[in-house]
Amino acid sequence: MSENLSVRREGRVARITLHRPEARNALDSQLCAALLSALEQANSDAAVGSILLDAAGSAFCAGMDLKEPAFDSALLPPLHVGLFSFGRNLTKPMVAAVQGPALGGGTGLALNAHIVLASSDARFGLTETRIGLWPYAIFSVVTAAVGKRKAVELAITGRIIGADEAMAIGMADEVVPAASLAARAMELANRLAQGSSQAVAAGLRFLRDIEGLPPDEIQQLAAGRRLEAQRTADFREGVEAFRQKREPVWPSHRR
Repeated sequence: MSENLSVRREGRVARITLHRPEARNALDSQLCAALLSALEQANSDAAVGSILLDAAGSAFCAGMDLKEPAFDSALLPPLHVGLFSFGRNLTKPMVAAVQGPALGGGTGLALNAHIVLASSDARFGLTETRIGLWPYAIFSVVTAAVGKRKAVELAITGRIIGADEAMAIGMADEVVPAASLAARAMELANRLAQGSSQAVAAGLRFLRDIEGLPPDEIQQLAAGRRLEAQRTADFREGVEAFRQKREPVWPSHRR
């Protein structure tokens, strides 16, 4: 594991922290590889119920490390493909806690999470055109969050937006005071980790599987997946807990 990345378990939460504050957590090749590996491991760990991605220092992530000698090498694109599309393969809910700048690849990284919490001082932007580059690697995940027209506007202007505008256009889900960000993010991640791992994983796979399908096929697939879900131990426990007016003890949680 890279010294620039901290990975620790806090209950059922896998907390992954970018830890390169002296470089505003810029993504060099080493950090990209370590982060992708950590996400994959957390996603495959049955004892993990949710993932929290945050960062040390005053910046979430300044994007790609332009000072790295390997920045324009052929080695980075495969890493970027994996890192900036990982969200669609997640079967665990992921929260991103963003403080300060999240620019270029930092924006793309945050938007791979299912829920983005932004501190009041957070800033987002597709700044790649400022260095003569289109935001190829992150454009699809940004488009999924804010729509194609807004993604194009952000890309061609390269402008940086604040937390309130980010929430207004769908780039962030909640804005919290900077001093409360860490506590709120852990609170949310813990709550997500207590849900049915089976139901969440099945639902996230369903979202991936219906991409590009016509409505009638989506309905057919949904009907089949619903029947499958109703045969699971988690569903039986959920119904029984509801009837008994108690909290469910999910069989899908490894203890």
